[in-house]
Amino acid sequence: MRWPDHAIWWHVYPLGFTGAERAALPPGAGAPPAHRLDRIAGWLDHLVALGCNGLALGPVFASETHGYDTVDHFRVDPRLGDESDLLRLVEAASGRGVRVLLDGVFNHVGRGFPRFADVEAQGGASPYAGWFVPDGDGGFRTFEGHHKLVALNHDEPAVADYTVEVMSHWLERGVDGWRLDAAYAVPAEFWRTVTDRVRARFPDAWLLGEVIHGDYAGFVERSGLDSVTQYELWKAIWSSLNDRNFFELAHALTRHDGMLQTFVPQTFLGNHDVTRIASRLDDERHLAHALVILLTTAGVPSIYAGDEFAFHGIKEEREGGDDAIRPAFPERPDETPGHGAPYHRLHQDLIGVRRRHPWLVRAHTQVATLTNTALSYTVGQGEQRLGVVLNVADEPAKADLPAAGWTCIAGDAAFHGEGALIPPQGWAIAHP
Repeated sequence: MRWPDHAIWWHVYPLGFTGAERAALPPGAGAPPAHRLDRIAGWLDHLVALGCNGLALGPVFASETHGYDTVDHFRVDPRLGDESDLLRLVEAASGRGVRVLLDGVFNHVGRGFPRFADVEAQGGASPYAGWFVPDGDGGFRTFEGHHKLVALNHDEPAVADYTVEVMSHWLERGVDGWRLDAAYAVPAEFWRTVTDRVRARFPDAWLLGEVIHGDYAGFVERSGLDSVTQYELWKAIWSSLNDRNFFELAHALTRHDGMLQTFVPQTFLGNHDVTRIASRLDDERHLAHALVILLTTAGVPSIYAGDEFAFHGIKEEREGGDDAIRPAFPERPDETPGHGAPYHRLHQDLIGVRRRHPWLVRAHTQVATLTNTALSYTVGQGEQRLGVVLNVADEPAKADLPAAGWTCIAGDAAFHGEGALIPPQGWAIAHP
């Protein structure tokens, strides 16, 4: 197994986590870097105690506001510190056996990106004129209509050269991989050009693409990426629990299973772009069910910082609408509401189950019992197997499993012979 098969990521949005200013200081303001990345280093022991072994960082590069309007991919955002701060964080993580993933935005840039500023000043005479695409109205193509996010021209070879240079620069300095933002908006052929060249130098790097929907497996094959974000499963988990409709989840699990023939998806219940799972679910008793599903199905899972404490936060489609899901954190984990509470401990317990069964990363799922409110399935690879039972009804439920002399290792169902009796709103994991 390669190292990504053992990875369980703790995902942090650094600008929000550290309480950085909403916008960069104007150039020439003379303010020294704010060394805030050290605050994330102070949470590494929490990451490890949770059972994770990867730190997935959101944007850390110089930008104008939220990090996804990058202006310099080679410079750490002064609101977070400088390069020495980032390298110290990578070193501290490595000393604990923790891998580090960076977030790279190569679909678009901020309007302050120097090459774009040169094009605005010189027009077609700029040596970077081919980096951007005129929109026919005197401006340039943007990302999904956001004026401040200028789209790069991925037909321009120099853009691919630049992307390879940036990714290689930070891989040389000890990071272990990249999340590629808005990968779905970039031609897969561009990514293939980039990934082939990066892998030639860094064969162990893990490359993850943000893809919302569509042909995940086909995109992976064409792009050369290792994985993409599994939004289908994310949606099916919370939606099936809210609607008490496990048929939706069963369908998604079948599709998820098919992806394993091509790649291992990156799975999650939350990230910096979506409403917190504790706010998304209509019944907070189902937080446990959602976490069980995440940690007993195939994939490279991530925990969005704060979800282990059942943080609430609703994403809104407006200016500042992400603030609630990207809050500042205390300096110390034990100062955080929810620290040491049952849901925090459940994360530790269920991540522990996954750690003891590392084959789950590629396990195939087979549904045994399926009703609107009760679901049982087995997950297995080779001779290894676990059974999972879930009940979201307010009365007990019976669930079948292939006869195996099941023994409960987590949860509260009573297993007997070929099945289990699950208490109201209950769940359990068992091994044969």
